[in-house]
Amino acid sequence: MEILSIIQIIVSLLLIVLILMQQRGGGVSSSLMGEGGGIQYTKRGVEKKFFYATIFTSIIFFVLLIINLII
Repeated sequence: MEILSIIQIIVSLLLIVLILMQQRGGGVSSSLMGEGGGIQYTKRGVEKKFFYATIFTSIIFFVLLIINLII
């Protein structure tokens, strides 16, 4: 039970870091070229990997949360 709590703390810290590493306003290209003025934006490269890593980490966090509630 204690190991589960430690893993959940580590995953939550990783999730915080991943969320903070994503830039507001659309990413790297918006900071270089402006906000885009309504142009559709597609994540590419590292931004896309951070996006998917954030989704995966949040799913792991919620699974650990449910397991911790059940136990």
